[in-house]
Amino acid sequence: MDQLHIGMIGVSGRGGLWHNWHRPKDGRSVVVAGADVRPEFLKRFASDNGDDPFTTPDYRELLARDDVDAVAVCSPDFCHEEHAVAALEAGKHVFLEKPMAITTEGCDRILRAWHASGKRFMIGFNMRYMRIFRVMKEIVESGAVGELKAVWVRHFVGHGGDFYYHDWHATRQNATSLLLQKGSHDIDMIHWITGRYTRRVAAFGSLDFFGGDKPNDLTCDTCPEVRACTETQPDSPRRQCAFRQEVDVEDNNIMIMELDGGIKASYLQCHFTPDYHRNYTFIGTEGRVENSEPEEKVWVKTRRSNTYREYADCEYSVKAARGSHSGADPVICEDFLDMVMDGKEPIATPLAGRMSVAAGCAGAFSLRNGGVPVDISTSPEQGY
Repeated sequence: MDQLHIGMIGVSGRGGLWHNWHRPKDGRSVVVAGADVRPEFLKRFASDNGDDPFTTPDYRELLARDDVDAVAVCSPDFCHEEHAVAALEAGKHVFLEKPMAITTEGCDRILRAWHASGKRFMIGFNMRYMRIFRVMKEIVESGAVGELKAVWVRHFVGHGGDFYYHDWHATRQNATSLLLQKGSHDIDMIHWITGRYTRRVAAFGSLDFFGGDKPNDLTCDTCPEVRACTETQPDSPRRQCAFRQEVDVEDNNIMIMELDGGIKASYLQCHFTPDYHRNYTFIGTEGRVENSEPEEKVWVKTRRSNTYREYADCEYSVKAARGSHSGADPVICEDFLDMVMDGKEPIATPLAGRMSVAAGCAGAFSLRNGGVPVDISTSPEQGY
């Protein structure tokens, strides 16, 4: 195969990844089709693509085409299970945006479909391709901080209302919890850098800022309080009222986690902070490594180890990369091509996608049931 023909299920939002794959003249891939329920998104996709792609509001028509070798599922989270299973059963290679599904059972159904299909499959964990986290992983694997024992992550989701409370993300029916929607990245980073999966969690959380008594059909552009509201965004495509009655997804969460090997981790996620900030700390027997994502900095601080490492602390300034998500999106798209066309194992594996969702779902159950500890189930499907 000289050129992979890709179809997109969902062409807006994360569906914009198609730009990285569409290289019709001299690239290894070309985007030949797009499916989306929004006609205005399909129209823009067709216009920007420029090569007369097939477009349809029905993803099944896309999957039925012989000229589509692979599918990128970039639809809303609650559609991932249906779309991924259908694509695998149709004999397509699949790139699936995170989270893998909105339930652990949904993830396991996808894994079974993948195992039966014989096709290649990867999860869109683009943070595994961000330079700052690759630096941290290599520092940990070098032994610079010794054997990992503890992890601390705080995620200040500045503009959380814009990202999650003005549209479908704000209900449990569509997202289950932001511990697996937004948190799937953070949980996966804990898993990836430690090399261990979560086995037990306990969590606390509540809806402390968003939600309220406003009508569910109220939008920012029609609201009489638009000038006084701190969350107004009348010109955004995401403009449902963030204080509407149906909002029931917690905006303030904290989860403690026990990983394989006895590693302890804590994760704070808050959606009404004034700034956006991700901060990770990994603590080992000989030191700790910490980052500041906005500053693109990583620090290593050491304790006595009776080795040369105890004599110096280090600061790393991570070099900027081109492309969205700190340069990760073009790289993950290339990794998908390497996987399908060259047989390379992906950095973001299907099992990792499942275990991230499983931890988030367990955390959601815990916080809605008095913080009860919850064990993470292992996948029933073997061989992947």
